[in-house]
Amino acid sequence: MLSSPLSVAALSSFRHGTEASAIKPLPFQNRRHRALFPSLLLRRRIFLPTASSSIWDALTGGGGAARDASLAVRRGMLLFRQGDVSGSLAEFDRAIELDPRQKAYIWQRGLSLYYLNRFEEGAEQFRLDVAKNPNDTEESIWCFLCEAQLYGVEDARRRFLEVGRDSRPVMREAYSMFKDGGDPKKLVEIFAKSRADEYFYASLYAGLYYESQNDMDAAKLQILAACQCPYGSRSDDYMAALAKVHCLCRDWSIS
Repeated sequence: MLSSPLSVAALSSFRHGTEASAIKPLPFQNRRHRALFPSLLLRRRIFLPTASSSIWDALTGGGGAARDASLAVRRGMLLFRQGDVSGSLAEFDRAIELDPRQKAYIWQRGLSLYYLNRFEEGAEQFRLDVAKNPNDTEESIWCFLCEAQLYGVEDARRRFLEVGRDSRPVMREAYSMFKDGGDPKKLVEIFAKSRADEYFYASLYAGLYYESQNDMDAAKLQILAACQCPYGSRSDDYMAALAKVHCLCRDWSIS
């Protein structure tokens, strides 16, 4: 998934855990929330631009509104990582209010909409994103996931957003499974002895596929496996946080 051109480097680095001004743990955290997000008991920080304002304005398209929109996106990403899905959406929406150009690029907003059961808006977000980035496999899949909830799997598959070839073998296999139908068990088996990140993504998308089929027991098994694997439990990847958010929203205990 790609970020907007306003500050690709900054947003990408934040997605993978770049940090810089302390944010306290959220007051809504309960015992299960702390178990799912143990790192939140530590100081969390947010990346802020260190370049002069003129350079930053050039990177973001100019003006304070664009800069503030970029910061709102990063605040939204941090809140999502902390499990505050509603708060993350509020920040993403604020970013769009500040700089409407960003709407077509905030793929993170679509994820938040999915977990708030706002599937029509989520699908719209992912379709806007794919229109700008026609090679994004994950956004195509997430659009399908939203539309499967709206129209059912078969109709969602007829509406499937076709994108270019993903460089990652695991996402090529996942894309084919969602697009044409397939066996999630085979996806996991293929990557069971591969790199840690490939096993994580195979397990995550196998679980999401099961969820689109309303097989919640199988979905739970696979997404818990994604959370518990080394990559899912230790990585700062935004999608590793998403797997934990998924469990939080479904009231699944990881331990």
